[in-house]
Order: sequence, then C-alpha cells, then structure tokens
Amino acid sequence: MKLVLTSIQLIFCLVSVSVCAAPLSISKIADGVYVHTGKHDDFGEHYDGDIANIGFVVGAESVAVVDTGGSYKVGEALRESIKAVTELPIRYVINTHNHPDHIFGNSAFEQDQPEFIGHVNLPNILEMNRDSLIRALTQDLGEYAIGSKVILPTKIVKDTMDLDLGGRILHLKSWPKAHTSTDLTVFDDKTNTLWTGDLLFISRTPSLDGDLKGWIVVIDALKTINAKVTVPGHGNPTVEKNVMLNKQSAYLNLLLTDVRASIKNGVNLMEAINSDGKGGKGDWLLFDVVNRRNVNLAYPQLEWE
Repeated sequence: MKLVLTSIQLIFCLVSVSVCAAPLSISKIADGVYVHTGKHDDFGEHYDGDIANIGFVVGAESVAVVDTGGSYKVGEALRESIKAVTELPIRYVINTHNHPDHIFGNSAFEQDQPEFIGHVNLPNILEMNRDSLIRALTQDLGEYAIGSKVILPTKIVKDTMDLDLGGRILHLKSWPKAHTSTDLTVFDDKTNTLWTGDLLFISRTPSLDGDLKGWIVVIDALKTINAKVTVPGHGNPTVEKNVMLNKQSAYLNLLLTDVRASIKNGVNLMEAINSDGKGGKGDWLLFDVVNRRNVNLAYPQLEWE
C-alpha cells in the first residue's frame, strides 16, 4: 500500500517545503500494523538514511512508532505516513537498538511529545557516542542530516514492559548482548506480530556489533516466540520466522567455528578477515564488506574466551 498526499497537504508542502515531507511508502502487514521496508544499501557513498525497516502500530487510542529511520527527513516522512492513516496521538517512539539507521528520525517526533523508549543500556551508549554519531551522519548525508539529533530515551526497559495503545498491548523485551548491547523486541498481542529489530536480518548479511556467542543464544530464544508475522530489522517481513532465524544462525555459527579455528591455528587477524566466514556467503547481500567487519569484531572477542 503506497500513500499519497491529499490536495490540502500538497498545497501546504508547496508553500513550505521545509515543514512537510512526502509520506514514505508503507505496507499494512496486519490489522493496524504498518511497515516501511528499507533499502539494501550500506553506509557510505549511497547512504541516504533509509535502509532500516521502520513503522508503527495503531491502537484504539494511540500510536506507537517502532524505529524512525536514519535522519530527521526519513522520520518526518514516516510521520506523514502515520498522519495519512490516523489522527490518533503518537504516544510512544520505540527504538529497537542504538544504530543510526534506526534512531535519527526520532527528532521528527519531538513535536508529538511522546515517550521515547529503549533498552536499559541505550541512554549510556547514545550519550557516549553522541558526537561521533552526529559527525558520521553529517559526513554521510551532508545537508540532508540537518535536523537530525540524538534523543535519549525517557523510559527504559530493564527486562519487560507493556504499552497499552487502547485495545492492544505491545510487549517490549530487552535482551542480553547480542547484535548490540541495546537490543529490544516488540510483540503485538492482537496480531501476534513480532518486531525483532536487527536481531534478525533477512536477505542483508547479519552485521555484528555486540557479542557473537550471545547473538546465537538469543536466536534460539526468539524461535520460541509464537509470531504470525515477523518484521526484521532489514529485509521483507516474513511468516517464516524460524526458517529465517535458522539461516542467520547457520551463518553466525560458521563464523564462530572459522574464527575459533583461525585463533587455534595461529592465523592472524588480517588473514582471518580475508578467509573466515566466506563459506556462508550464499545469497546474502553486501556479504563481502559486512563479513569482513564481522570477523574483525569477532576475532578479539573469541581470542580470550
């Protein structure tokens, strides 16, 4: 489902482009659940802030946003998509983890005065990396980074938290260090829709920024969740969650095995980066660049296990 501007919205945009963005294309994947699927680009030359899956859930009384994209402009466009669907207040903005492609659209929602919600570790991680995140975004996006800023959570999830949108409850759960140290999932009990954030990648190569062994353990836990539809952090929503999790687990376990073998056999880091994990390439997108980064992070972790 692709939304377009109404004539009134279009006139307003022509008068003041800076305060009105065209809505993002969104799909209704379940009753009251809407997703914008990001592109499979990497950070760098072609990065435009729109690579992560973002979206929202509409209850009888309010709206919860799940991730907001990689810039103010992307968040602004998502907000326009919400306003085209419902006039209900945007009460919650949930960040599934700390990565810039998921959080920098937050500033577009400040005017709604929502609760910004994240993992218990998220405030400290964002605060420590605030300057470097802004610098990197400005380098990648130039003038398109204008308006983007780091917004700290106003509520944190230490273990679990329930949000009532009116007639539907969202169950939030924080996880031990896995993809990152700030991973949070969202489960809508009305439609059995699970938002995994980047704990699940589909099509795009899984990118490690946390703990390799921890991520494999969390994948097994995610398999026990009875979800009808699952929204990954990247890639198309799926009704075959466990099939996708098994594919991801196979790659991560191969990476684990290869890096351990390299360390045991005295293979240095640079040699390992050029060889380890390559047998898991399959049909993963962006594999060569992402796999090298994964080995670079996993090697020093496993060197001292």
